[in-house]
Amino acid sequence: MLAGRLEISTRKLTVREVPVPEPGPGQVRVRVRAAGVCLSDVHLIDGSLSPLFLEGDEVTLGHEVAGEIDLLGPAVPAPWQVGDRVVLQAGEHCGRCANCVRFRQPCLAVRTRGVDYDGGWAEYALASHHTLVAIPDELPFEQAAIVPDAVSTPWGAVTGAGKAAAPGRPAGVWGVGGLGAHAVQLLRLVGAVPIVAVDPLPAARERALEFGADVALDPAAADLRDQVLALTGGAGLDVAYDMAGVGAVREQAARCLGLGGRLVLVGLTPEPLALKNSIALSFRGQQIIGSYGSGPGAVEQLIELTRFGRLDLHRSVSATMPLAEAADAVARLAGKTDAPIRIILVP
Repeated sequence: MLAGRLEISTRKLTVREVPVPEPGPGQVRVRVRAAGVCLSDVHLIDGSLSPLFLEGDEVTLGHEVAGEIDLLGPAVPAPWQVGDRVVLQAGEHCGRCANCVRFRQPCLAVRTRGVDYDGGWAEYALASHHTLVAIPDELPFEQAAIVPDAVSTPWGAVTGAGKAAAPGRPAGVWGVGGLGAHAVQLLRLVGAVPIVAVDPLPAARERALEFGADVALDPAAADLRDQVLALTGGAGLDVAYDMAGVGAVREQAARCLGLGGRLVLVGLTPEPLALKNSIALSFRGQQIIGSYGSGPGAVEQLIELTRFGRLDLHRSVSATMPLAEAADAVARLAGKTDAPIRIILVP
């Protein structure tokens, strides 16, 4: 089968033929119908991210995957059967540490699909049965694939780490790309108001308004903080989300917080976390919170929201490309060509 393989030592991505995998105990083989291209994939390729649990030096990329069960391995429990339409959770707990083995409690060391073990940039992918989520017939594979991560990560930040996505309360989103566009949509869903979107790209700002932002601002505006204060009656934001993973973004977002406000770090970056003046952070009782992924049940919740029409993801698929053109898809995302939300690879 064809697969997009990354050699970690050289960071070289190649799409080439590899053996079709066979499912082991508790696993299923999924015929991949759609797989998302994420900035995390870009960061793996450019070397700013590295696997923590990978055995060997190569991995098939792709942590956003949807398809059909093709083959059941031994001991896969009901109700899973061949032909089921599924989306795959983006990762699973390590299964090896004292928490997982001795205490039977899930640890924080999540093994990520397409990072720590083979993912879905391939014609077929393996998945443990407990990482499967059924999807309804009316949800296209291309939209379902992006729910784990592109949608569930901002959902985790908005409903979990943010703790401030409250109806009638102000929120800001810095970076309206793959994560930020959905953050705007989800903040609208839970009733935050006003929703302030900040992005340097005019196309991204226009998209933010289409997705539900009340205002979209250019971070280069010298009076950005004044605009935010005017929109919030002088109070500032309850919560600001850094979806871009940029140091300067965090400084600017922190300055727009109100009393007791939270800055939630979602976008990943190796840059140092620094504020020029942290006195306001202490004086105003503000917090900086890290947020990674989402909690148990998030993907299932989001699938239900799409099934009942509360969440529309059809605008999130910016383009579909053949798996053989994975390198071109990565280049388009890295270069922000046409300001994509998600590019989907189709085997």
